[in-house]
Amino acid sequence: MAERVEVSEEGPEGGVVPPPVSAAMMADPLALGRRALVAAQARVEVAPELDVEPVTASAVETPAPGLGRVRDRTLAGDRWIARVLRVGALLSGGLFVLSLCLEALPETESIHVAIDQLRKAAASLLLVTPVARLGVAGTLLGLRGEWRYALIAVGVLGLLALAVGAGIQA
Repeated sequence: MAERVEVSEEGPEGGVVPPPVSAAMMADPLALGRRALVAAQARVEVAPELDVEPVTASAVETPAPGLGRVRDRTLAGDRWIARVLRVGALLSGGLFVLSLCLEALPETESIHVAIDQLRKAAASLLLVTPVARLGVAGTLLGLRGEWRYALIAVGVLGLLALAVGAGIQA
């Protein structure tokens, strides 16, 4: 099944016009791939030699020195937020695992109270961790000068405090 491969020609406006695709070519994807490869090779032109000097390292613009510090501060803030979340999750998980270990001991009233207190502390710490993250993020945003987002963080913390205060009195 030898098929003639046509090469794209230039159209009236200077653009490349691809030759039509026959039904036989659509049935044989390998022939279509060979056709596209030959057409692409035909379009490749040799680039003319340039009479300019190569770009040296001193000619390349270097980023402003202040941008590196801003990026470092941003990454440091992200690290602090990650630490708060990681420490909160690990402490909460540790308290819960400790309460599970205490269940292996013989049941007495003091152990039962300790298990209950550890589980309450683990749940409370797990709930407080995102609030602490919001406080750290708001502080870091304020230090970075992004007052709008810092005020939003303070507003959310205020609403949470109001909700907790209203819930305690109910």
